[in-house]
Amino acid sequence: MHRLICRGHTDVVDADLSRYFDTIPHADLMKSVARRVVDRHVLRLIKLWLKAPIEDRDGDGRRRMSGGKSSTCGTPQGGVASPLLANIHMNRFLKHWRATGRGEAFRAHVVSHADDFVILSRGHAAEALTWTRAVMTKLGLTINEAKTSVKDARTERFDFLGHSFGPHCWRRNGQRYLGASPSTKSIRRLKTKVGELLVPGNKAPWPEVRDQLNRLLRGWTNHFSHGTRLAAYRGIDHHVYDRVRNFLVKRHKVQGRGTRQFSYDSVYGELGVLYLRREHFWAPSRASR
Repeated sequence: MHRLICRGHTDVVDADLSRYFDTIPHADLMKSVARRVVDRHVLRLIKLWLKAPIEDRDGDGRRRMSGGKSSTCGTPQGGVASPLLANIHMNRFLKHWRATGRGEAFRAHVVSHADDFVILSRGHAAEALTWTRAVMTKLGLTINEAKTSVKDARTERFDFLGHSFGPHCWRRNGQRYLGASPSTKSIRRLKTKVGELLVPGNKAPWPEVRDQLNRLLRGWTNHFSHGTRLAAYRGIDHHVYDRVRNFLVKRHKVQGRGTRQFSYDSVYGELGVLYLRREHFWAPSRASR
């Protein structure tokens, strides 16, 4: 993605599909699956699974049922096979893109993951969006117009798979460059998960809590191991320290803020919490080995 932008594919269709998982047509999906699976027992199992009733709750907390034998579209969100089926159905769009030579016509590339995709073009993004809108309609899908836009990656950012792509600035001299960094939404989501773990009601031993916290942080840094990330790491380190200190202060009934008993150095030292900035600076040396 970053390489394509740096090579001049700076006109971006930042696309979003309306309720993609809920609107995938069963008939078309099963045709695509049948091209890959010949075992009739497996095909029947997938059909039964697509027809399974689903119970969830609406915005007011009331129970509601969806799916069932009469349903003709939708694949259960959260199901283990749903991401795979979603990719299989989205491949219909990608195959049509390739078969009609849209990449050459629009001087563009499609980057997709399940229902999330962007089109990077050299000067033909608006045309690519018009074509995409028509093809999605034929596939029984709908572009979410409120969340879909054409952007210039040289002047404005767009988010994709948790990253924010587009113009960045060097902290030292303010010079602009095209890069990628963790998106604001991704950072906020991680902080929320940290807060959910470090609640006063968590009575697990500290080593167990620490290990859970470190697995969460490690998984996040593994995903965001490229691009500009030092500023995000710095902010997360401060947030994690505050949450860990508050957690331990309440657990041990320490008076005051606990900055002396649970200092920054002790939290990221003897208490063993993963220090993201240290990971950032150690990563190049580990890679070189």
